[in-house]
Amino acid sequence: MKFLSKQIPLLCGCAMLALAMPVRAAEEAPETAPPAAQTTGSRSTFTPKDFERFAPRNALDMLRQVPGFTIREGEEARGLGQASGNVLVNSKRLSSKSDDIWTQLSRIPASTVERIELVDGAKLDIPGLTGQVANVVARSSSFSGQFRYSPEYRAHYADPRYTNGEVSVSGRQGPVEYTISLTNNANRGAAGGPTIITDRNGAVIQTREDVVKANRDDSKLAVRLTIDGPGSSIANLNGSFQRVPRRFTEHSVRTNVDGSTVVRDLIDKSSARNWEIGGDYEFALGPGRLKLIGLNREEHEPYSQQVVTTFGDGSPAVGDRFAQTGDSSERIVRSEYSWKMLGGDWQLAGEGAFNSLRNVASLAELDDTGQFVEIPFPEGTGGVKEDRYDASLSFSRPLSSTLTLQLIAGAEKSTLMQTGATGPDGNLSRSFFRPKGSLSLGWKAAKSLDVSFKIKRSVGQLSFYDFLARRFLDDGNANSGNADLVPQQDWSAELELNRTFGKLGSTKLRLVGRNVQDYVTVIPIGTNGESIGNVGSAQERQIVSNTTLQFDPLGWKGARLDFNVELTFTKLRDPFDPANHIPYGGITDRYWELNFRQDFQGTDWAAGASYEYNHQSLYHRRFERGRAYEGPVFAGVYIEHKNVMGLTVKASANNLLNGRQRWDREVFAGPRPSSPIAFVETHDRLIGPIFTLTVKGSI
Repeated sequence: MKFLSKQIPLLCGCAMLALAMPVRAAEEAPETAPPAAQTTGSRSTFTPKDFERFAPRNALDMLRQVPGFTIREGEEARGLGQASGNVLVNSKRLSSKSDDIWTQLSRIPASTVERIELVDGAKLDIPGLTGQVANVVARSSSFSGQFRYSPEYRAHYADPRYTNGEVSVSGRQGPVEYTISLTNNANRGAAGGPTIITDRNGAVIQTREDVVKANRDDSKLAVRLTIDGPGSSIANLNGSFQRVPRRFTEHSVRTNVDGSTVVRDLIDKSSARNWEIGGDYEFALGPGRLKLIGLNREEHEPYSQQVVTTFGDGSPAVGDRFAQTGDSSERIVRSEYSWKMLGGDWQLAGEGAFNSLRNVASLAELDDTGQFVEIPFPEGTGGVKEDRYDASLSFSRPLSSTLTLQLIAGAEKSTLMQTGATGPDGNLSRSFFRPKGSLSLGWKAAKSLDVSFKIKRSVGQLSFYDFLARRFLDDGNANSGNADLVPQQDWSAELELNRTFGKLGSTKLRLVGRNVQDYVTVIPIGTNGESIGNVGSAQERQIVSNTTLQFDPLGWKGARLDFNVELTFTKLRDPFDPANHIPYGGITDRYWELNFRQDFQGTDWAAGASYEYNHQSLYHRRFERGRAYEGPVFAGVYIEHKNVMGLTVKASANNLLNGRQRWDREVFAGPRPSSPIAFVETHDRLIGPIFTLTVKGSI
């Protein structure tokens, strides 16, 4: 392929650079066996020796190599709530909401990891966990540190990425264990290509040449302290400050069928800042232990989007601007008292969460002098508050040597208030009482087979911005705002099976069924409006499979294949066409990936390749429907050296099969489904190959 042939010299240059650096002699690199857990009862354990062949720099590098295990992020919880996800650190979950588990694991140096344990969540004394859970046991006794630097170059349109990286240090000083990190998850994206506009009969109305660019930095300073208190008490403190400047632009040159030209420029930008401080203190009290948790998070989010259109015939330019500044806060206090009784583990928990948003929005139009003049937009300005109180009682115990039960019963009472709005919904207040809880069973069916089952009643989270009106100037849509919005609730059932094959690998299968009440999606508002709102019910079914095959037992030393599949089937009644059922809008409903890695025995070299496919469902609004996605196929290769002057150096080339940025939509002349199609818009933009060099090292 032409685009690939132009970039091969760059990739070869990276490889030659690595070859030119001093490296350890091949004969000094030991041959290592593939990871294979030591099983004791229902617990499987991996030690650092199991991961030596991968030369990991941190706990994330190690956990990614556990056969058949895929990190699952916790649910977006209301407040802190019960634990979710499938990863713990030192048998604890962190009282932080600003860091995902991948970030937390990347800050734990591999030298401090003592072992990784796999255990069924129902067997732990942490309510809410189910299925296979990884517990990373790490202890820091001296100063250590690590860094990562990941520059990236894209062959077309995008700016080079020079600022992606992180550095962290960890250590212990007396009773205090600390981790300090500075991270910037920068991204530089871009695409370009044609857009074709046709009428309902397929006749071309307009052709466009578009170039989009997205630049984002995500710098964060974070500190975490673990303090050994008197007796068996222990405290954790964490704090972070983050800045996220982001800028998205689209330059579109448009040619009409009569030959006239139009140029439209879109600028979409934000500059969010947030900080968080939280912690917990756990100590012995009476027959059990009491844990007190607190968290405070504040976010300041200025945002603006403007569109300016100029005409080739010299007509005055036209333009619009939407801007808003949101200030949000989240304050949480929680207590958990745990004790043993009747042969099991009990926990009584109570939580109060107080969330608020104050948003100021404005609209403006370009006048004849080229200046933006503000116009009234009161429906976009206002505030939303929620006060929520939650209580639960959990109990878990073994029913036999192979079967464990976990039961959680709870409820929440919340009050939603819309404050400060100038319309009729100003100072609207509503209160709700909702039961929730779960029942989980963990079964050790055989030495190599673990089965878990869970039934759960849960309440979802809301975005307070959805209560207020806003405009989308890029695609001509608008949300009217909806003061009646409520969190969705669901009943779910989940079955998980984990089967190990020793050194040959392992496989996992998860089956999930979910029935949703008050599903949150786009609904009609008024005669011609639309906004985020609730529909009565919806259904979701999911099949997830993760398999790892290690070929060492078959004689292919150092080879490994990971195969992951995720299929999602959803259904709800179309809010704009109740006679029809539609899928959830804009989700990935089909996904699979293959990852192959070859560690060359007796050397520090490794290489690999990846291939993935994704499919997006159709989204539906009042005046349009469509599908936006990238791909649908992506593929890449990489080469890695684990000891280039003590560093791990990896050169990768991605999107080698020319995955595209696509957006196909039908826009109707009036409300669906009775109105005819006004036009059909088809985007087909080139992304091109992506080259990344990643350097990891220890301090």
